[in-house]
Amino acid sequence: MAKEVVPEEARRRRRPTRQGVVVTQRLIVETALRMLHEHGRDGLTVRRLGVALGADPSTLYRYFRGIDDLTLAIADELIGRAMRGWLPGGPWREDLREVGRRIHTAYLAHPEAAVLTASRVSGRANEIAGDEAILGVLRSTGLPDPDVVRIYQAFVDQALAFAALDAASLALPEAARAADEQVWRATYARLPAETHPNIAALAPLLVARMNDSAYPAALEMLLDGAEASVRRMRGRGEADDA
Repeated sequence: MAKEVVPEEARRRRRPTRQGVVVTQRLIVETALRMLHEHGRDGLTVRRLGVALGADPSTLYRYFRGIDDLTLAIADELIGRAMRGWLPGGPWREDLREVGRRIHTAYLAHPEAAVLTASRVSGRANEIAGDEAILGVLRSTGLPDPDVVRIYQAFVDQALAFAALDAASLALPEAARAADEQVWRATYARLPAETHPNIAALAPLLVARMNDSAYPAALEMLLDGAEASVRRMRGRGEADDA
């Protein structure tokens, strides 16, 4: 049976650690984020976390059921950072664009954490609040509920998928990332038109674009599709009123 996790106040250490800090759930999450940045995903262990906190490693289990539970808390923290300070209220398309960009930016600020958590569903407070807000923006368009859910799923999955993809590149060793980026110029741009006419014709454009994230363009494509759905729905409504 899984160990019950008790509320924060009941878990709080009554004495500071050797480093003079009081361990809290937030401190553990922030320390884990730093460790992921410094040591990568393989470096996030209970033992190392205890050392970083200046506390016994078992302290983690007063706050989390284990590393996987901590991973979900990290995922929720990234969403919280993305959504912090944002309130809907503009045109729906601008609201969704802002949310998408915020999610992408927040995850890329912590590449190792992004790769670790982008595929997870935490079911925690920040994630739930973000989902509620996004669904509210989409429902404000007047779209039928099935369309709201369809676009919501595509929007969220797209943002997280690109965050994971772009973060994975940033998480590579510098030499590997530089080598990957050079392939477009060193290989693709040199392919002859006789054997690869399409690549050769588009080589300058490929070299200029392919090392940048495609997320901004993909986001606009998704928003175009959502807007087309809204227009079709409103067009049908106008036809019914005629």
